[in-house]
Amino acid sequence: MTYLDNAATSFPKPEGVYAALDRFARTTLANPGRSGHRMAQAAEHTVADARHRLNRFFNGRSPERFVFTLNATDALNMAVKGVLKPGDHVVTSDLEHNSVSRPLVALAEAGVITLTRVAADRTGTLDPDAVKAAFTPATRLVALTHASNVLGTVQPVAEIGRLVRERDALFLVDAAQTAGVIPVDVQAMCIDLLAFPGHKSLLGPTGTGGLYAGPRTAVKPWREGGTGGDSLTPTQPAEFPHLLEGGTPNVLGIAGLVAGLDFVEERGLAAIHRHEVELCDRLWAALLEMPGFEVFGHADPARRVGAVSFRHADIPAPDLGGILDASFEIAVRAGLHCSPYVHKALGTAPDGLVRVSPGPFTTEAEIDRLIEALREVTGA
Repeated sequence: MTYLDNAATSFPKPEGVYAALDRFARTTLANPGRSGHRMAQAAEHTVADARHRLNRFFNGRSPERFVFTLNATDALNMAVKGVLKPGDHVVTSDLEHNSVSRPLVALAEAGVITLTRVAADRTGTLDPDAVKAAFTPATRLVALTHASNVLGTVQPVAEIGRLVRERDALFLVDAAQTAGVIPVDVQAMCIDLLAFPGHKSLLGPTGTGGLYAGPRTAVKPWREGGTGGDSLTPTQPAEFPHLLEGGTPNVLGIAGLVAGLDFVEERGLAAIHRHEVELCDRLWAALLEMPGFEVFGHADPARRVGAVSFRHADIPAPDLGGILDASFEIAVRAGLHCSPYVHKALGTAPDGLVRVSPGPFTTEAEIDRLIEALREVTGA
């Protein structure tokens, strides 16, 4: 299988991830923080080390501010439902994944909040001035993606973060497409809440992710339970990370996430980004030479992560994706990508687009194989 769906979940993982998962599962898979024996202590050390690594990687204020979650969706729900109160106003965009849009729309439809959705331009870029213009006296939160999962366009989050901070609102950033491939500095970018998955560009296993909750936030827990260290308190302990981490964490997945982070830091963000974008440019150039194809997104590779979305005039995106899978064993993502608002804005709903997203292990030969398959299918 030629796997070109890394924007959904990265595959394959670095060999170090597989080795770490196997080693941890065989030797250290105890309950962290719940017992005093050496296996439990070793498991707790793994979790604590992961927090320190993430704090350094994202330049957080302290390791305890990093809360482990199931994925970015879990982190985004935790943030949205944890900070908003009745009467609050939220600014978001038409680029957002449903993991941002659905919680916000549900709160708006329930009459809890009011919601403004800022439109991006045709390249998928948000104008900070448009975000600023959407503010009202009740604006509590700005919730935006760092890079569109459909178009790959990287947003000016540092500039937006500064204007949000100047207005004393909170800034929530969905880093699903950037964590592990584009530098994210929560302090320099004025990010109060950062949601990220472990299973995409951080190269960890599924079932991993995190939420950074900065010191300006007051996040209510949306689940309560055991924390190991404080069993007497009748409600969830107020200190981080225990406030938001009720229940046994996915310590096996966290061990794999640390191994993925090892690879990312060793290879380097710039090298990974350059490799993936160069492969996308190779495909983009070939698509422009084939009749019937339309490519979407920003033409400047410096403004994109490694994803290319396109459609063909005669073959609907879901059909084209199915043909590539069934006849050529090429895995891509076709459809609406859980981001309906951007497809409506682009005029690509309901069929959507075909998205190709290479990873750090994708080769030029695999991109060329896809190009030849597209030529064969379309008769180009």
